[in-house]
Amino acid sequence: MEDRNAKGTPLAVVLSAVLHLGIVAFLFLALLPCTTYEKFLTALHLPNPITCTPPPLQLSGPPIEATLIGNTAAPPPKSVKVKPIPNTVPPPPSIPPPPPPQVEQPKVSQLPPPPEHPDVVDQERVVQEALQKAEDAKKEQEEKERQRQAELDAQAAKKKAEQQKVDELFKQLDAASAQTQKADSKAKQAKQQLADLKNAQLNGQENLPNAPQTQTGNNSNSTLLSQYLAAIQNAVTQNWIRPDNMPDAPCVVHIVQIPGGQVLSAKASANCPYDAAGKKSVEDAVLRAQPLPYQGFEKVFQRDINFTFRPQ
Repeated sequence: MEDRNAKGTPLAVVLSAVLHLGIVAFLFLALLPCTTYEKFLTALHLPNPITCTPPPLQLSGPPIEATLIGNTAAPPPKSVKVKPIPNTVPPPPSIPPPPPPQVEQPKVSQLPPPPEHPDVVDQERVVQEALQKAEDAKKEQEEKERQRQAELDAQAAKKKAEQQKVDELFKQLDAASAQTQKADSKAKQAKQQLADLKNAQLNGQENLPNAPQTQTGNNSNSTLLSQYLAAIQNAVTQNWIRPDNMPDAPCVVHIVQIPGGQVLSAKASANCPYDAAGKKSVEDAVLRAQPLPYQGFEKVFQRDINFTFRPQ
């Protein structure tokens, strides 16, 4: 422990001595004038971080004498007239202001004087050329209008031709539909005629229209009336165009006619089970079938007759 303290004591003394020497050196440098410090740094070619205060300003000319005035001062000396010293320093030369910029006046171009004798021929030629150009422009515009109108007419004609083709196609379709309906009607009529012929052969009454039902007895008028109603049924059926959704049920039609079989009116009864289209189809068939059978049936002819139509 004592050895350690003995070793540390000389080191502390040395450090203390160095510190004191540093303080003394710093004080010595602080007491040196700025000029000496500046000369020293300049001799060593080192940068000078300190700027010395500049020396007092010395003015040229004679010294100025001043006299103190006050209670403790001596009496002022007698005034001596001093001759003024002329100012030998020349005044600075005066710089004249720059001259204002000159504004250039625009040059007015003078038109050449008109000719004393103008060329009338050239003027007429210019006028003629202008008129010709206007006329050409007008003709070109008219030509464009004619072409445009021709194009419009061609488009209208093409549209009309297309419409005619469409109308013709519809006419052909209508004609084909009518022919189909006519063929169907003829087929139905042929079928009905075959059925009537078969029924007549079965009843032993060949070449007579089919009766609604087989008649019995010897009453000739009743048989003739049945044949008369069967003939009317056959005639109306041949001219009947069956509509859609037609029920297979009988319908009573009131017919008003005159001798010869000309029909004045045909009206389906209120109890007819057909709809409006079905009733009208039967009424139209009666009107198309006129004149109704008359010859050979004069004895049983009736002006007002209730005819029972049976769809077949």
